[in-house]
Amino acid sequence: MKLHFDFLVNKQDNTLTIRREFRAPRQLVWNCYTQSDLLEKWFAPKPLTAKTKSMQFREGGHWHYAMVEPNGTEYWGFTEFLSIHPIDFYTSLDAFSNENGEINPDLPRARWKVTFTDSQANTVVETVVTYQSLNDLETVIQMGMEQGMTSTLERLDELLETLV
Repeated sequence: MKLHFDFLVNKQDNTLTIRREFRAPRQLVWNCYTQSDLLEKWFAPKPLTAKTKSMQFREGGHWHYAMVEPNGTEYWGFTEFLSIHPIDFYTSLDAFSNENGEINPDLPRARWKVTFTDSQANTVVETVVTYQSLNDLETVIQMGMEQGMTSTLERLDELLETLV
């Protein structure tokens, strides 16, 4: 059975809505999104890998990480956690950064709301990403956001198969 997957672009609201179903219980999927040791196993499109420099999953905390190419090139990101409602949803502010965690003002920042719901034995994760402008939204689409998210979420499928 094919798992549900939507990648919806709303240019009026400057949002992306990514809705994805996983064959795993909600607590396990939540853990994969909120624990650095698990995030490192899936949070990058193939063939990249993820590595964590620091993470405090709490309101006011952050995740400072890099996506690393096989040749060693690193793309740094910095996520600030705004609100957390365990196994239901969290909100965050996501940005491109450097290795020191300094935000890159030339690349788009976005507010994320990641919601986890049960769907029979599966879990549906809905991620709504809101950009400050249509230009920012179009920039991340041109950077390959849809392809990157598709590959990244397929990696989460593979990890969940080993954990269920």
